Formats: sequence, C-alpha cells, structure tokens
Amino acid sequence: MTYSTRYRTLTTAALGLASAMLLASAPFATADPGADGKSLVVLGDSFTANGDIGAALENVTPGAQPDCSHGPTSWPTQLAKNLNVWGTSDFIDMSCRGASLVSGPGFTLAHEARSADSAGSFGPRTKTVLIQTGLNDAWGENTVRLRQTLLNCVLDLIRGCGPEAAAAGRATDYRGVSTQQYLERIKPVVDYVRYYAPNARIVFVGYPEMNAPGQQHWCINVLGVGTIVQQRAGAPIELWDRMDAAQRAAARTLGVEFFDAKAVTAGHGLCSPEPWLAGILDPNSELMGTPVHPSSHGDGVVAAALRQLIAG
Repeated sequence: MTYSTRYRTLTTAALGLASAMLLASAPFATADPGADGKSLVVLGDSFTANGDIGAALENVTPGAQPDCSHGPTSWPTQLAKNLNVWGTSDFIDMSCRGASLVSGPGFTLAHEARSADSAGSFGPRTKTVLIQTGLNDAWGENTVRLRQTLLNCVLDLIRGCGPEAAAAGRATDYRGVSTQQYLERIKPVVDYVRYYAPNARIVFVGYPEMNAPGQQHWCINVLGVGTIVQQRAGAPIELWDRMDAAQRAAARTLGVEFFDAKAVTAGHGLCSPEPWLAGILDPNSELMGTPVHPSSHGDGVVAAALRQLIAG
C-alpha cells in the first residue's frame, strides 16, 4: 500500500475533527511504503519533549513556529539511551511543545503520527508506541489552553484560579474533559497505528503528580522571590485529575496500556519538599527547566519505569 493511501486512511478516520484540517496542509515528506518500522516511537507534547526555559519562551512568542526540539534529559531521550536505541534508526521522537490531540494551533497528534509515518516509523517491526498528550487541548465551553491557564490564572494571586475561573474563561474548561471526548479525539490515530504497526504495544503515558491528593493549592518556586503559593488552584487541579481519569478509561476502552506517571512521581509535586518539577529559574529543582515541567530527575524516574514496563 502506498503512503498516499495510508495518508487518506488517517485523514478519513479523522474527519469531523480539527486535526483533519491541519493534516491537509502539513508539508511532510513521502514515506517508504515498504518500511519495516522503528522499534520505539514517541508522540507527545511539551511534557514529552521538555527542554529549557529559553526554548519554552521562544515557543510562546506570537507567530512562533511549532517547536519539535527535545531536551537532552527528556524522558524519551533517557528511555532511548536506557534501551540502547538512542542515535539509531530504531528510535524516533516526534513530540512537540504545544502539541495537542486536535485543537492546535501547534501540531496535533495526527500531524505527529503522519510525520512519524513519513519517516518509516510504523511497520511490522514497531515494538512500542508511547503517546502523551491532551493537556494542551481546548475542552468544554471556552478555548483557553494550558499555557494561558498557567500564566493568567495560576499566577493570579488576586482572583485565584478556583473552579469559577473555568466558567469565567480564565482557565481551561476542565468540565469538558471526559472519557468520551478523549476517546473520540485519540481513537483515529490509535486505529491508524494499529493498522500499520500491528505488533506494536501502544501505551498512553500519563502526566506526573502536580499536587498531593486532596491539596487545593499549587506552589511555584521563583529565583529571588521564593515560593509563590496559589491558594485557590481548583481549576488546574481538576483539569489534571480529569485528564488522568480520561486517559485511563480511554486506554481501557481501546485495549491499550496506560502508564501511571503520577504514581511513580508521587510525593514530588510542586509543593513537596523535593519537587521533581521545575520552578521559574529555581536552582533547587531545575535552574533552566521549563516551569511546571519535569526536572531531569523526574524524567529519569519516568524513563526508568517505562523501561521496566517495556522490558517486562
């Protein structure tokens, strides 16, 4: 089957989703229709690609192009090195900062899957496909994304970032996050991967712990300022919790695996004595890390646990 046929298959499966519109204009190269596939394929967002604060700031500049560079200590990089496929043709990481399931404006999951396919990633030799995405999407009744939630809501110490912030359009509308919505957005790509990489294990990778169970506040450590505590952080907390539940349930429904990153990073959220998440130029976690994203140690823990899962 030619690559153009494979492209049409994915586009048809995604009809009715915003990702289909983005797919139509994506300038990717033609893949080898006889590709055997790569052993390890990664698709995801900034929690996957990670990187330093400089790259993150460039990514938020108006009109910035999608950034698909990868931090040298991101969990896919550390995992590939642990599996001895780093720097070989048997590994590809197509994750991009700002990527979403379907919402854009950055690359969507379908974009990443098509790009991976154009590089010959999917075939009978593909062993594992890891997917970490969803937090950057717009959900519910507003179009507020995670970046806006963090900058305009979590750091708003006057108005706070409680549940009412979603209704007011200051935070991602977590009320729209559901298993059905997540399932509808991710299923076309899962079906596509399954068809062209029939022997692959597909794993949804969850997000790390941000706050301890029952906690209603978030902390961000800032160099020269100290710890900023958002006492009313119900909106992002509920978003994280609902995303976790939707990923788990969608994985069960689709018959794929779910990797519980929250469990392996438990006790090391933003307000913990030893956070495995970067603050803002915080030397106690990750000086140059992307704020509210995993530190190199946190990514290392996730990579080690994923290696154990894959090896098992």
